[in-house]
Amino acid sequence: MKETATLPHLLIFTLDRQQYALRLETVERVVRAATITPLPEAPEIVLGILDLQGQVIPVINLRKRFRLPERVISSEDQFVIARTGSLTLALVVDSAESVIKQRELAVIAPDEILTGMAFLEGVSRTEKGLLLIHDLETLLFSAEEELLARALEQVQR
Repeated sequence: MKETATLPHLLIFTLDRQQYALRLETVERVVRAATITPLPEAPEIVLGILDLQGQVIPVINLRKRFRLPERVISSEDQFVIARTGSLTLALVVDSAESVIKQRELAVIAPDEILTGMAFLEGVSRTEKGLLLIHDLETLLFSAEEELLARALEQVQR
């Protein structure tokens, strides 16, 4: 481990029993999974859109991004509503577990593990195993952002 960094509060969530985290300041709320409307011409990572209190929000398939086995979304799943740049996204997760209060964590830089892991801010160890801390700003590739913007434009016309 290279250094110990002070991280802001983190929201811990799970996918296939693996722990992931996002900076809490990017998270607006966590809601129960709801009906998703297909979004034609959206990138493959986008499952569709969600109408959340009048706001149209793209729903992102983290399983596809993280190369996890696909499965049907159940009523037990949750959506983490999070903001990146000018976009608000709904991230499908198995469950939102907890919030880690700001404290000292030993964090390994992702490049120390494997190059090309740009969507990770770091990796840490908790009592439940490894915690992958994601950078929401790099979740979508630029081509995906452009496709998504065009698809959303069609819906809002």
